[in-house]
Amino acid sequence: MLELRPNCECCDRDLPPSSPDARICTYECTFCADCVAGPLGGRCPNCGGEFTARPVRPEAMLAKHPASTTRVLATRADCASLRDRP
Repeated sequence: MLELRPNCECCDRDLPPSSPDARICTYECTFCADCVAGPLGGRCPNCGGEFTARPVRPEAMLAKHPASTTRVLATRADCASLRDRP
């Protein structure tokens, strides 16, 4: 079952379980569509794989299997600079 991580690992943007902007790789690394198209160049910085839109878990199933609340952040310099913006 997917973790449904709560944020973009690059810019730390919130990505709730219903977000159409969440992208994941085969290892569930989670990024927003803007970071995937921008600084990441369409490839996962962790595994080099491609991204796909993260599926949306139906509300009824979220109650039974909630999304993760653990935030993960990439250490890439270009991602860190995005998080430092006001």
